[in-house]
Amino acid sequence: MSAFELSELSEEEGRRKKRAPWGVIALVLLTGLALIRNGSGEFDVGPPQPAQAAAVDRPVPGATFAPAPTSLPFSEAERITIPAIRVNAPVVPVGLDGDGWVAAPPPENPNLAGWFNGAVSPGEKGTSVVVGHVDNKAGPAVFYGLGSLKKGHHVEIRRKDGKTAVFEIYGVEVFSKNSFPSDRVYGSKGTPELRVITCGGGFSKQNGYEGNVVVFARLVEVH
Repeated sequence: MSAFELSELSEEEGRRKKRAPWGVIALVLLTGLALIRNGSGEFDVGPPQPAQAAAVDRPVPGATFAPAPTSLPFSEAERITIPAIRVNAPVVPVGLDGDGWVAAPPPENPNLAGWFNGAVSPGEKGTSVVVGHVDNKAGPAVFYGLGSLKKGHHVEIRRKDGKTAVFEIYGVEVFSKNSFPSDRVYGSKGTPELRVITCGGGFSKQNGYEGNVVVFARLVEVH
């Protein structure tokens, strides 16, 4: 996964240490995360892609969500666990580098995820974002199986304050990088939400992956 360019970021904004306004964050995510490219695409079998039944707008008969727990204060993410696809990986903060690009987890470590620290931390009110590689030239990486997740599966984020925020998945979709719905993906719903993102769709050596797999999840438990 290459670094992600932030368009129209002034030097003054780049020097600010506090978190950027959501409008800037959405621009980062639109122009950056929608262009994630991982790996060589040279493997015989590509990563699994989301099923139509997992789309956000397809309700599961009889499914209900418990009321969301009270949102948590800020605390950095330390580890992500997704039992359904056997993910158990450390999380490092990723933000803007000195050139105004959004950094990515080091590609040489396939079992590493990145929490975008320009947005809220997992469990805070708003939408937190975790990104990771789908593969690299050596083989599958941390989020290779992301597209196989289903509604009702859980994503757990352990935070530096010792709390674990548990999110329940309510949608998994793949979006073309040419028509990435940034407002839909990153917009705050007024409650603690999580997006987990990796590459997806078709692959070409010229343009890399055509899109991104996006997991939509909401906070259901804190322990």
